[in-house]
Amino acid sequence: MDSYKQRPSSAHDSPYWTTNSGAPVWNNNSSLTVGTRGPILLEDYHLVEKIANFDRERIPERVVHARGASAKGFFEVTHDVSHLTCADFLRAPGVQTPVIVRFSTVIHERGSPETLRDPRGFAVKFYTREGNFDMVGNNFPVFFVRDGLKFPDMVHALKPNPKSHIQENWRIFDFFSHVPESLHMFTFLLDDLGIPLNYRHMEGFGVNTYTLVNKAGKVHYVKFHWKPTCGVKCLLEEDAIRVGGSNHSHATKDLYDSIAAGNYPEWKLFIQTMDPEHEDRFNFDPLDVTKIWPEDILPLQPVGRLVLNKNIDNFFGENEQLAFCPALVVPGIYYSDDKLLQSRIFSYADSQRHRLGPNYLQLPVNAPKCAHHNNHHEGFMNFMHRDEEINYFPSRFDPVRHAERYPIPSNICTGKREKNIIAKENNFQQPGERFRSWPADRQERFTRRIVEGLSDARCTHEIRAVWVSYLTMADKTLGQKVASRLNLKPSM
Repeated sequence: MDSYKQRPSSAHDSPYWTTNSGAPVWNNNSSLTVGTRGPILLEDYHLVEKIANFDRERIPERVVHARGASAKGFFEVTHDVSHLTCADFLRAPGVQTPVIVRFSTVIHERGSPETLRDPRGFAVKFYTREGNFDMVGNNFPVFFVRDGLKFPDMVHALKPNPKSHIQENWRIFDFFSHVPESLHMFTFLLDDLGIPLNYRHMEGFGVNTYTLVNKAGKVHYVKFHWKPTCGVKCLLEEDAIRVGGSNHSHATKDLYDSIAAGNYPEWKLFIQTMDPEHEDRFNFDPLDVTKIWPEDILPLQPVGRLVLNKNIDNFFGENEQLAFCPALVVPGIYYSDDKLLQSRIFSYADSQRHRLGPNYLQLPVNAPKCAHHNNHHEGFMNFMHRDEEINYFPSRFDPVRHAERYPIPSNICTGKREKNIIAKENNFQQPGERFRSWPADRQERFTRRIVEGLSDARCTHEIRAVWVSYLTMADKTLGQKVASRLNLKPSM
């Protein structure tokens, strides 16, 4: 028997209990003891193995996006974008690529209610013929911070107080009072969009700016947008309390039940593109993730559709062990100098190596479905079958060669080493425009949520004053309303 052809699978279950090594277990009810009463003997290997495995069932949960649900399906190209990218999976209309998608909440623990006000993750893994492409985004088009150096502090502020383990508004508004670029994100988080009805009825955004590169090497900046065909629907506070009170996993259940019933969730993929030579034409930095690109200038272009038509087979194997990283791109798609993206390229993979081990990309849900070859060797939990004698490169005994070269952005990088903020911050124009675009009742709900947050007893006068100044710079009327309700005088 070739032992390397055997792979652990529940499809090959023994008809009787065994240990992990395959030895038969004749009694899975009672520990081995000295006499009827005990004590228990350490030589009861089955007991020790069973308890030791149980003690290690929980891998470290994600620091963010711990609470999530996954589903499988396909992506189909519906419009020709081959003039923009040489990505094989986007080569022509009609081309289909298998995918797995994970939706999630961001801040709270794995068992937390899915009705909490929180951003939602929207991550898509494309299993392409040229390797995996991970489009890792959220349900909002912008983010809290533009520089990854602030990310750990941002998460700490949004997470529960380390002393009481209670999420507290004063900590959130204190930190973000030092981060004026966050105001735009708060116009999404504290808007009605802050609590999606479920995962099927929410948008998705790539958030970061990537680049598309065509066969000729022409580069375009790109932003990705997912639009649900069933529309965007949200829960107001009263509805969220009612829904969450009856089922804290309502969104996971809705996703699973919908697919099981044949009501397959579907999204349309659109892109916005920009010629890098035109980036200075705007009064903001197009690579700043706290900004949106105006659709009247850079219109949405249809690309394809995403259909989720199969539930995952196992929650742990295809949700908890499912790992995404924005660094995973394919020829024809590349990074930009987006500061937040640049740090995510490292941080996501580093997080997965901590959580799942250095060989997490060998796990079936994360492994590419195309042929692949490298000399990454051994390490914890490496179950790659290797019988080659050559594990170095180059070698005259191994015919493996370099892949064909594909184009990547080749702009010249110049500048001195420095730690600086971007030149065009423009933190308040887009939040103000967004607020003014809402009807009066929606504006009132947003204003109330801001006031409730700033009314925390530990929000100091200084913190409230800073926030009122930010809100006033975004929209004078908004600042006046918040100041009045907090008994503060708005200041510029």
